[in-house]
Amino acid sequence: MATSGSFSQISLRWLRLSGNIRGILWLSVGAVLFALTDAVVKSLGRTLHPFELALFRYAIGFVMLAPVFMHMGWVQIRTQHIGLHLTRLVIACTAQISLFVAVIHLKLADATAIMFSKPLFTTIVAVILLSEIVRARRWAATMIGFAGVIIMIRPGAAIMDPVLLIAVGAALTLAIANVIIRIMSKTEPPNRILFYYHLGGIVIFAGPAIWMWQTPVGIEWFLLFLIGFLTTLGMICYVRAFSAGEANAVGPIEYVRLIYAGLLGYFLFSEVPDLWTVLGGGIIVACSLYIAKDEARRPQAADK
Repeated sequence: MATSGSFSQISLRWLRLSGNIRGILWLSVGAVLFALTDAVVKSLGRTLHPFELALFRYAIGFVMLAPVFMHMGWVQIRTQHIGLHLTRLVIACTAQISLFVAVIHLKLADATAIMFSKPLFTTIVAVILLSEIVRARRWAATMIGFAGVIIMIRPGAAIMDPVLLIAVGAALTLAIANVIIRIMSKTEPPNRILFYYHLGGIVIFAGPAIWMWQTPVGIEWFLLFLIGFLTTLGMICYVRAFSAGEANAVGPIEYVRLIYAGLLGYFLFSEVPDLWTVLGGGIIVACSLYIAKDEARRPQAADK
């Protein structure tokens, strides 16, 4: 009884917090979970192939979400737009495997900073696929943000790491996948999208993972489970965050993930971000923040 009463008090105190504060707390937890996921992926990537890691990411996620899918039933899962699901699935899985390769072979801070260029690509992709009207200021922020990407990858430099281009490709494909979600959201509820995404990910990565299979040893089994577990929990936190608070108030908190990536990279893998990462990453984050705030203001302006 005492335990039940304490839980009720905690719940009441939580609900008394403003929506934005609750959203910020949810997103802060989600950022930590995704940063930890990247650290686990980087650690396992030394011995296991990225295809194997991706298979476990989708399989564990599907198992965790299975009660939700079962509650939906086939009537709610069935879709008339399987082509859109397949298109997004292929693009999103390409982004996932590219992200894993980038996290494994780059410094965590570098991979994370480049992935934050996703809003820059989203601006361009939305213009092409959705015919969105973009103001001059947002175009300027996008171009400046891409300058930050160029600073980080340093094209033409003798020491340029080609994996940096894979990281940029991951940000681009993820942006395309997210814009496709905007198109799908007119007819497809989020849980239906998650069902086809996770089930399709298992199908896509099963063959390559078996081909490149390296049997995990000892704690590696637990770490493989963590990849799917932490990713799924992180997704739930992000959904909760943006459901509870306003996007322009909650969204900027996501960029603390770059700090977590830098700390995890330093303490776990002895990685020290260089000047180019700090400078380029700073430009990318600043421009992405501007674009995020501009995006959050658009619906309000439309209402007026």
